Amino acid sequence: MAIPKYDELFSPVLQFLADGKEHTSKEMVEALIEQLGLTDEERNEWLPSKRQRVIDNRVGWARTYLKKAGLMSSPRRGVYRIEQTGLDALASGAAITNDYLERFDAFKQFKNGAVDGVAVSAPTTDAAIEERAETPDEALGHAYEQITAQLADELLDEVMKLSPIAFEQMVLDLMAAMGYGAFESASTATPATGDQGIDGVIMQDKLGFNLIFVQVKHYATDHAVGRPEVQGFVGAIAGRGGNGLFVTTSTFTHHAVEYAAQQHVILVDGEKLARLMIEHDFGVTTKRVYAIKTVDTDVFNAYLDE
Repeated sequence: MAIPKYDELFSPVLQFLADGKEHTSKEMVEALIEQLGLTDEERNEWLPSKRQRVIDNRVGWARTYLKKAGLMSSPRRGVYRIEQTGLDALASGAAITNDYLERFDAFKQFKNGAVDGVAVSAPTTDAAIEERAETPDEALGHAYEQITAQLADELLDEVMKLSPIAFEQMVLDLMAAMGYGAFESASTATPATGDQGIDGVIMQDKLGFNLIFVQVKHYATDHAVGRPEVQGFVGAIAGRGGNGLFVTTSTFTHHAVEYAAQQHVILVDGEKLARLMIEHDFGVTTKRVYAIKTVDTDVFNAYLDE
């Protein structure tokens, strides 16, 4: 049989995880290859870039979409498990498609509204392009956002591999790469103990008049940071004459977001952290550059004027 498209793998991925146990990516892909009865030629088919097998790529996309809908999760790097919503989906007997995932708000935001105002849609196919009457430029834009969204997920997986102390240093280094305290020794991590809720201090000027106090939490993706933790951080920096930045690998509760806005503390969750890393070329490398060119009318106008 032909290699299934990414959305045709939603049900097989959930069925593989239906035992409720944690499984690695390698276990999942190998089991699906056997279940689907792929030939040696199909299992060894590579993307045009030659950097990844087609089956690995499509299973990866299926996992990304199922995770965004909340049907499965990744408790730690490279390990996956089904969630109750995933079990309910299988038990319902419904076809698990993009339309099915649309019933979940988190997925709709990811696919249609996306993150930080960036639109993200499903991997583009010829049929999808025809249905949406997209121009090639629009299709290219959608493809770029799809790749960026998946890269953000992969980056967060790598960040989760770090120890809490290493994560603290990484955040400070990222801030330096973003231009906050861009001179030597601008970022200094505080001791691991006795920091009173402050994990790092960034000096934006050489004399330290402008300070950013940083708190980081290296939490699993299902451990949201609540208002009490943000409130404790606000108390720790009160009277120090600086600004606050709270960074986590997970998410913030609604109450935490509301409170931080009142206290002028900036919150960065895992998704936004990954996007900042991509934007500032931190922890990523450019794989390929496509130069999209257009006609330079000035050149031809110059000939017409002669």
